[in-house]
Amino acid sequence: MHEAGALTGTAPLSFGKAVNAALARALREMPDTILYGEDVGKPGGVFGVTKDLRQQAGKARVFDTPISETAMLGVAVGAAMSGLRPIVEIMWIDFSLVAMDQIVNQAANVRYVSAGKLRAPLTIRTQQGATPGSCAQHSQNLEALYAHIPGLRVGIPATAQDAYSMLLAAIRSDDPAMIIEHRAMYHGEPQSVELGGPIEEVGGAHIARAGRDLTIVAWGAMLFQALEAAALLAAEGIAAEVVNARWIAPFDWSTLLASVRRTGRLLVVHEANVTGGFGAEIAARVQAELFGHLHAPVQRLGVDDCRIPAAPHLQAALIPDAARIADAARRQVAECASTPSPRGKGSGR
Repeated sequence: MHEAGALTGTAPLSFGKAVNAALARALREMPDTILYGEDVGKPGGVFGVTKDLRQQAGKARVFDTPISETAMLGVAVGAAMSGLRPIVEIMWIDFSLVAMDQIVNQAANVRYVSAGKLRAPLTIRTQQGATPGSCAQHSQNLEALYAHIPGLRVGIPATAQDAYSMLLAAIRSDDPAMIIEHRAMYHGEPQSVELGGPIEEVGGAHIARAGRDLTIVAWGAMLFQALEAAALLAAEGIAAEVVNARWIAPFDWSTLLASVRRTGRLLVVHEANVTGGFGAEIAARVQAELFGHLHAPVQRLGVDDCRIPAAPHLQAALIPDAARIADAARRQVAECASTPSPRGKGSGR
């Protein structure tokens, strides 16, 4: 049973087909869902992720829109307040900035300004991250910006199972949620995905690899670089525990803090630039709560504070990879526990 619209069972699916399977299930099982965006309906999505959904659910529930993120999200807020569960695709997360008022001032505020009488169960599907040739307006990683807003749920799936399960959790949630995918992952190798079954709640990290010497936390595409780095370190006798954060709002602090208590070290890795990235929030919280348990200061590894170039070799020079993650981990493990925490180190690079 390997069709994207399969009801139950385990199937080998690419990341993109797992998203498609989640959308198909939501449209099939939740009659209050609608799906729309630029090229979502008849063309099947700019990345082919929504292929065949219009034929399955009908053009009244899966449809294309004009190029207006402001209109798409404004309609979604009204539709959600009126009893529907709209799923809106914003083609690139960079374009979501056009609709910041609708997302931040309207959707995130519905419960608060109505004293809990209204809700806005809308889901924004979008994607971010650099791929060869992507330009500065199609490659930004903006998760920290949206995680800063109370009332928004923000998830960043890494595996195909994440893509399926987290999207369904977002759609079923009664709060506005943003699922941020990475387009480089849509057409990768198939992974085993459990279809059907109970829909999980929003939130929750996963331990992707157990270890004892340090914790590496990552999300989205960076998870696989972290796992590759952990394999390199294991060959040298360093056991790195890798945490797939999955949701950064709400963030699963209990899972991460428990991991760092065991290992005594933490390296945060993300594709976003270092300054103001969500890694800064993680570092601050862990340093404050586990200062006495740490063998070394929490370190962050991300992109230098610059725009992402289109040239692949320049992207490769900026974006963390397994080798650089492993190198940062080696330095952290080698740091003596008695060394005082450095003052004024921003990135730990």
